[in-house]
Amino acid sequence: MNKRKILITGKGSYIGTSFIKWLQQWPEQYEVEEISVRGDEWKEYDFSVYDVVLHVAGIAHVSADPKMEQEYYNVNRDLAIEVAKKANIESVGQLIFMSSIIVYGDSGCEVITRNTIPKPANFYGNSKLQAEKEIGILENENFKIAIIRPPMIYGKGSKGNYLRLAKLARILPVFPNFQNKRSMLYIDNLCEFLRLMIENKESGLFFPQNREYINTSNMVQSIAKANGRRIILVGILNPVIGILRKRIKLINKVFGDFVYEQTISNYKCNYRIKEFKESINETEVERKVI
Repeated sequence: MNKRKILITGKGSYIGTSFIKWLQQWPEQYEVEEISVRGDEWKEYDFSVYDVVLHVAGIAHVSADPKMEQEYYNVNRDLAIEVAKKANIESVGQLIFMSSIIVYGDSGCEVITRNTIPKPANFYGNSKLQAEKEIGILENENFKIAIIRPPMIYGKGSKGNYLRLAKLARILPVFPNFQNKRSMLYIDNLCEFLRLMIENKESGLFFPQNREYINTSNMVQSIAKANGRRIILVGILNPVIGILRKRIKLINKVFGDFVYEQTISNYKCNYRIKEFKESINETEVERKVI
């Protein structure tokens, strides 16, 4: 059996690094390399020896500063298009582009279905959506394109919102018991999904998520439990949170609803190999080791 040769553009990225580690379970099936796409040196790199390019390089949603807007478009849109064009010209068989649920806007929107029209709320989401559209044009019978729009990703080594919630779970004795729903995706489930995309030579638009929706309050409680702590959930602040999440972005980010309709995330092969409780335990054990 010939090994599938995979090139990850975005050296040192969380997803790329996790995926490399994941594929080490099948050393006889996959050969993976990663390169930096900063500067122009990558343009001289030979893509033609690879079966797949996984493009994960990009700027995450870390700043709303208008001064950063052009940089978002330069990296999340223009660079992604350049990588896709090079992969196409050099006869790579498949490109996988990591987009984001953020193309649909912020928390609080309706349940997202396959027919929901993207409506970015900021230049991060818009830069991703514009990249999707331009990259999609390049697809042909010899060049398959899979666009992935994952929700919030968490797991071993993750940062961002999960890290903030984990810090709260370690220090707070109580936390609001607010019933919201969020689609999320454990990193191992994502890595297995990406492997299946490659294995089955998929093309199209995909919406992977965990099997169950996540409730922020239950997540914080589960993180606390994994760290040997007990945190009490109280509902006394619920009316205030209900009002503030409509007015304050940070509150909405924590307690807002933001979900994919479950059936659009189904796939012919099982990629959701870790359930929520197991994913939290594994994440927290790993964080203690780190």
